[in-house]
Amino acid sequence: MASAPSPHPLSHLFHPHHAATYVATMRRGVDHLAEALAHTERRPATGVDPAQAAKPIADVDLDRPLGDVDATLDEVSRLYLDDAVWFHEPRYAAHLNCPVVIPALLAEVFVSGVNSSLDTFDQSVGGTFIERHLIDWTAARIGFGSSADGIFTSGGTQSNLQALLLARDHALATGVPLASLRVVASTDGHFSVQKAARLLGLGDAAVVAVGVDEQRRMDVAGLATALARIDADGHHAMAVVATAGTTDFGAIDPLPEIAGLARAHGAWFHVDAAYGGGLLASTTRRDWLAGVELADSVTVDYHKTWFQPVSSSALLVADGAHLGHVTWHADYLNPKDAAHPNQVDKSLQTTRRFDALKLWMTLRIIGPDVIGGYVDDVIDLAAEVGRHLAARDDIEVAAAPQLSTIVFRYRPAGLSVAACDRLSPLVRAALYARGAAMVAATKVDGHAWLKLTLLNPMATAADILGIVDEIATIGDELLLAEDVA
Repeated sequence: MASAPSPHPLSHLFHPHHAATYVATMRRGVDHLAEALAHTERRPATGVDPAQAAKPIADVDLDRPLGDVDATLDEVSRLYLDDAVWFHEPRYAAHLNCPVVIPALLAEVFVSGVNSSLDTFDQSVGGTFIERHLIDWTAARIGFGSSADGIFTSGGTQSNLQALLLARDHALATGVPLASLRVVASTDGHFSVQKAARLLGLGDAAVVAVGVDEQRRMDVAGLATALARIDADGHHAMAVVATAGTTDFGAIDPLPEIAGLARAHGAWFHVDAAYGGGLLASTTRRDWLAGVELADSVTVDYHKTWFQPVSSSALLVADGAHLGHVTWHADYLNPKDAAHPNQVDKSLQTTRRFDALKLWMTLRIIGPDVIGGYVDDVIDLAAEVGRHLAARDDIEVAAAPQLSTIVFRYRPAGLSVAACDRLSPLVRAALYARGAAMVAATKVDGHAWLKLTLLNPMATAADILGIVDEIATIGDELLLAEDVA
């Protein structure tokens, strides 16, 4: 029997003439994903190791296409979906990855299909103003005034980088030499601050670390001492970075006090609210972010506590004029005399996806109160789990949960700290290998701990405590089989 003729190469392009092919292909893809979702066991991973995952992918000859949608979907399952990590599973409790809301996934159809580029008006039209309206809406939730502005970014790292770039150039504009600039952050702040200092030509030594208090918040007295020392050394604190939701402990630094010290020393005040920014939507805990309105800039990650697909983040600034530090006019793209507003004037990126549509459709379909309710749910869950763990004699908790993370370790009576340091990573590796649950690892004061990161509103205390029970079982097995005691 003769084989069916191959489709014309142009038929693969998104075009009105190929609408039927587009719809049929998308339906097959959605059905395939739904089937994978339905048949996924109630566990977040399979425990495949890197070598096992890499080999079948390396064996694929990309110069020999399969030429068939169904065959390719089957291959995608074998190479990716079958071993994918599923963030929607209640027993996924590792990193700051959230399950995503369906309205945002609906938006992704339009984001990828239409493929608008948000750099200039003539590539996005309505997309320009949807993004701008969302920036204005978020800025108002922060408490900024009418001069505020901002831009969507790829994530918190880019947002923090751009904030510190603005702070650097603001300081340089006043005549402060680059070599004297310093950035102050807490020891529990995000690593992107140090990374940004390198990228901005400041160097590692330019970041001054301030210790934390018993609640793992930036120590205000320590900050005052650090700022005074910077002044005494003839340097200039170009920025103070506070964190509203540290990665490990979910701690929210004392924002009003830090703002006052930053102002007194002429420093830019940046708040990294990549994690805690979802509190802006909470109807019960918005006051936890009191003082954020005093910032010069704020990072918000919608793909964390706003339950959006990656990527969806933003940098908000109290005075939009400062965004001019990243503006560069090109005659072929955004000339100075452009008649229309261009988002590239505010962004470190040029070509940029219309990620704002995901948040827009989320707000228009389910509204901010639902999102805020999810945030409250995971905070309540962490508090409940934290109480249970604190009552156990075989579990040590590093600090009471503040947002939705719990740093803990399995430590039965008589087990030394040194033994715990050896045991904790072994427990985590064994837990992953079994595929039944996933937790994160961290170090506190140089010692090994485990971490529960709870961002799933559908998870229950029973789900999470079941993970801890399994950790205890694995710990006992390892203590019997391994020389870790």
